[in-house]
Amino acid sequence: MITFDELMAAARNLTNLTLAHEIAVNANFCIKHEDLPQNSFAGTVKQIVHKAFWDHLESELNEDPPEYEHAIKLFEEIKEILLSFLTPGANRIQNQICEVLDTDLIRQQAEHNAVDIHGLANYIINTMGKLCAPIRDNDIKQLKATDNIVELLRQIFRVLDLMKMDMANYTIQNLRPYLQRNLVDYERTKFQEILEETPSALDLTTEWIKESIEDELSSASDESSSSPGADSSSKRTISPTVVLNNGYLKLLQWNYHKTIPETLITDEARLQELREKLKQLRIIACVCLITNNMVGAAIVDVPDFAEQLKRISLPLLEGMNKKTFDLKEALNAIGVQICSKVNRSLTERGLPTLDKEMQSNLMGQIAHIVEENNPVCSLIDKRIQFFLRSLLALPSFQKSMPTMPGGLSVIQTEMELVGSQYASIVNFNKQVYGPFYANILRKLLFPETPMEKAETGTATATS
Repeated sequence: MITFDELMAAARNLTNLTLAHEIAVNANFCIKHEDLPQNSFAGTVKQIVHKAFWDHLESELNEDPPEYEHAIKLFEEIKEILLSFLTPGANRIQNQICEVLDTDLIRQQAEHNAVDIHGLANYIINTMGKLCAPIRDNDIKQLKATDNIVELLRQIFRVLDLMKMDMANYTIQNLRPYLQRNLVDYERTKFQEILEETPSALDLTTEWIKESIEDELSSASDESSSSPGADSSSKRTISPTVVLNNGYLKLLQWNYHKTIPETLITDEARLQELREKLKQLRIIACVCLITNNMVGAAIVDVPDFAEQLKRISLPLLEGMNKKTFDLKEALNAIGVQICSKVNRSLTERGLPTLDKEMQSNLMGQIAHIVEENNPVCSLIDKRIQFFLRSLLALPSFQKSMPTMPGGLSVIQTEMELVGSQYASIVNFNKQVYGPFYANILRKLLFPETPMEKAETGTATATS
């Protein structure tokens, strides 16, 4: 039974692992400032609460004599934020901040109505100017031009929030090279800690590998039945590398409503993005193959015609991952535009255009791509799978790409980019989680037989 504390410890480890992985592998990862939409419920509530706070502060400062308690608390908070920006050894500016923003002293001055609130605000702005990144210089100028003290304090907090974000991104930037050098060991150690806290943390991964073994056994069985005299396959003749590579290939056809294996959570978004890109590329290859088969003779002399077909298709296939996307409608539009493009090309060369029947057949073939088990789609899909399987079979240090199968030349550049990103994810994942996979594969492929257990027990008893 897992306790709540153990569960929370595992969650913290997973969060740290995911964050470290994202910083290391995603060069564009950074923290961004995002305001809540003003017309949203949360945005409206935030706006109302903030307005009430600043209106209350303004009414206190307008009293006679002014009430400074809330303002003093703000100065105390600002002091702590400014101190958090300092690097170790910045003793002089640290002492100065503590001296100028000494809240005990400010309270004594408030008792005698002698607080120079504008002077304190100016000191804060000047200090922020010394500590901020150059990108915030314009914000500092705007602060210096603000006269109303309440608005000034409000804007100071806004800019301090931006400076905190800048500091976090600066830390991420400095941390990235270190994480990249040590990420394999760090992730493996963190995952081991998760596994110790939650022993079920490899259940989905085990199921994923088990399914891949079953697929491989089924495939071997089919080959055996179709080849008389071939040896019947057993688990002992299955290659663990092939099992694992087939498992990785299944991730590109994964139903992401289903939870991904635990060892791949950190790359789930990247794998999903690659899957969506491959869907798009598969359709483009299908469109080009169908067009070439049906009207190839008419366009054989047109240079880069396949590239032109790709340029027609790509914009109409944007957003395929959205629920609102209508693939059937997009394919109809592609069919219309391709017929128009082919006819225009034929007209330019003084040749007769496609008749209505040919246009209807071409558009119909393209529209049928959406159907399950479409033969053209199945063919292209097999060739994409063959390319990716060949890519995974290459040694991780080999930089060259395998030969591109026929029918995929129109998407070769995009396939090589997707393949490179995919291989990078897979090879890194193998480095980190290889020992965990090895243990699972050993148990599933080479389970200890009762006879072996008995022999082991006898040997132990007689030793």
